[in-house]
Amino acid sequence: MKKSHRKAGLLVGLASAVALPLIGAAPASAAPTAAAPPDSATTSATWSLFQGHNQYCARPNRLTRTYAIGAVEGTWSSPITAGLRKLPPGSTSDGVATLAPGTNERDPEDGGLAINIWLQLSIAPAPTGTYTAELYATDGKVTQTDRVTIKISEDC
Repeated sequence: MKKSHRKAGLLVGLASAVALPLIGAAPASAAPTAAAPPDSATTSATWSLFQGHNQYCARPNRLTRTYAIGAVEGTWSSPITAGLRKLPPGSTSDGVATLAPGTNERDPEDGGLAINIWLQLSIAPAPTGTYTAELYATDGKVTQTDRVTIKISEDC
């Protein structure tokens, strides 16, 4: 029982460490920097994928399980699907996150933004190096992406 409480505490601590920079980020950093595909250039999105840039470090000979997080900000009337792609060989993410039509706005008092995307991520043992994957969000017309950096190193 003590062991499961320790694991739960570690998981909550890890989630907090990853989430706090995203939640407390300044409003100016919420503008997407990734260009939308050419076919969506004429569609005006009322939502944007927060550019939080997930970063992970994993050891070359170990399976690492974690979560990638993100936030869609604004208002959307169609479901938004979010997922991970371009992962290192052998790495996986279980499924996608689907956001029902809704709204996610910054708190006017502190500028915080609720995280509404949680994606399980398993980083497979891989050769030492830095890999760039993508967290994406799409409503079927507009697709936005954020960079996910995965460093494989003995020095994690």
